[in-house]
This record gives sequence, C-alpha cells and structure tokens, in this order.
Amino acid sequence: MIIEKIKESRFTPDVFNIETFGTAFSDHMLLSWYKDGKWSEPIIKPYGKLDFTPAISVAHYGQGIFEGMKAYKSSEGEVFLFRPEKNFERMNKSAERLDMPHITEDIFIDGLKALVDLDRQWVPDTYGMSLYLRPVMFATEEAITARSSNEYLFVILTAVAPNYYNKPLSVKIADRYSRAANGGVGFAKAAGNYAGSFYPTHLAREEGYDQIVWTDDATHTFIEEAGTMNVMVRIGDKLITAPTSERILNGVTRDSMLQLAEAQGWDVEVRKITVDEVYNAHKNGNLKEVFGVGTAVVVNNYVAVGYGDERLELPTLSPEESYGQILKKKLVDIQMGISEDPYGWRVKVENLVEA
Repeated sequence: MIIEKIKESRFTPDVFNIETFGTAFSDHMLLSWYKDGKWSEPIIKPYGKLDFTPAISVAHYGQGIFEGMKAYKSSEGEVFLFRPEKNFERMNKSAERLDMPHITEDIFIDGLKALVDLDRQWVPDTYGMSLYLRPVMFATEEAITARSSNEYLFVILTAVAPNYYNKPLSVKIADRYSRAANGGVGFAKAAGNYAGSFYPTHLAREEGYDQIVWTDDATHTFIEEAGTMNVMVRIGDKLITAPTSERILNGVTRDSMLQLAEAQGWDVEVRKITVDEVYNAHKNGNLKEVFGVGTAVVVNNYVAVGYGDERLELPTLSPEESYGQILKKKLVDIQMGISEDPYGWRVKVENLVEA
C-alpha cells in the first residue's frame, strides 16, 4: 500500500466542536481503481478533488454503492473499528446486486486500518463522538452506453461525526411513496435508494415531520424502515423489529442492538409489524417507544408518529426507562472501550505509523 502523507495537517481541535455531521473531512483518503478486471494497489493520499468528465458512468446510470462505519477512541487513546467484517460483507452484496466488482478484503479491511491509523488524531475521544468512515465505490468509465461500467473507483474518506440529529425526531408513516420493492435494491446500500427518498421526506417536513417511516410497497400496511435507520417498536415490554428482506437493509447497528436486547433478557420479536398494530397500541396506551437505529444516528427515540391526519405523541421516558437509550449506552460503551466486549465486535487499530 502506497501512503503519501500530507505535508501540513488541516487538523485543529476545533473540528471536534462542529455541529453538522459529515462536513469536516480528515487529512487523507484511500483510492483503488478497477480496470482490466482487477483492482490496483491502494493508495492513501491527501484528501482532495478527483478529476472526472461529465461522461462518468455513475452520473448517468447510477452504479454507486457505499458503506457507513465509525472509528472510536478510548480515554486511553486506543482506536477501534466496530464489526468491519459486516460492512465488508454487505458492500460486496451491494456490489453484486448492481453488477459491480467485489472489493477485496485486504483493500477494504486493511485499507480502513491503515487510513484510520494515519489520521488517528481525527478520532475524537469525547463520549458519543467518533470518526465516520465512508467506503464508496462508483462507476468511472467515460461512456454513456447503457450497460455496466468496465471501470470503477473505490474510495474511503472520513469525517468527524457529532450527533447525526441534535433532537428526537417526529416521523410520518408513508402511505403513498415507497423506498423499495421486492426484486429491487432495497437491501443494498445503493446511492439511488437515498435519492428516491428525498422528495417524500421533503413533503413530510412540510407537514411538520422530520423523517419518513417507510412501509411495504404493495399495501403500505407493514412498518419497514425510517429514513436512514432501521426501526424498533416497543409495545408494553416487548421489543419488535421487522425482519430483513429484499426491501430492508440489514443494519449492523440493528443486529448489534438485537443481541444486546436479548442479553438483557427482554422479550424481543423479529417479525412483521403492521401500522394498525402500532396505531392501536398507541390508542390503548401500550406504545411505549418507537426509535430508529443506525451507524450514523446510533439511536434516536421518536417524539411523535404521524398516521394519516393524526399525530401520535409518544411518552417521554427517562434514560433508565427507555429501551432505546439503555441499548445506546451499552453499545457506545463497547465501541469506546469503556465496557467489556464479550462479542468480539471491537477491532483495534494498531499504531503502526508512529512505530
């Protein structure tokens, strides 16, 4: 791996005071090009602009996928990745669905470690903060022929990550627009999945909501995802979340939360849940909380759920009462090296640059 160190770092401690997620990028990025059926040796170089023409294939036909991950720093200065093998596996599933080449483990995993090691000063040690890692692959062939590209670029860039949302959200249940359909690319982290969600989200915001709770495309009767998050619903003392499918992203945070919830001894069900079940639970006082989980947000407890013309206000729970907040603390404590990691989720980034 070729590493070109930046001569003058752009890092200042002030970057840790930013309030907007994903706008303060670290000093370096990793690049690897796919051409003639193989990936080039990865290069780590100073973060900056890339040179493309308007004919770049991704701009016309949307062959673009990405992952979302984080690096964490303990109070002792140790830096960790969190379950990177899961993101590696999912990226290649996304690549296969969009007829893109698989990325190799040494470029993805070893590249992440080398990049984070080089820019470890950018990893905050403040509780709840992290360095967001964005592996992305897109078609770069200069051609406007409607076919799979023959050339691709794999990039890893990183950005300081404060809280993704600075408040609890209100969400509107979708009853017209759909995020994904059977046979589509809903399970993949494809760029187009997000582009298609922006307009319905815009409409929801005009109604006073922050995000969309997506429902199934056929009947709009089953709860699926919310914005950029998987959804968990607590009815009484039972925690329910939809099973993953062709339409629902298999979230790493979702999987981790389910394991932590089961370790708590809670009643956990992975099954389809209808909009009517949520609505009726609210009406009879059994809907305790609804929250989204994901890498960027970790956990966001919703304050209200919109259903048709009704706004269903949710109870305000203390951190000790809220399943969502209990799970969030347990997960972040593991990620930041505060508590034991019985699952083997933490992956230490060895300090080799200074060695």
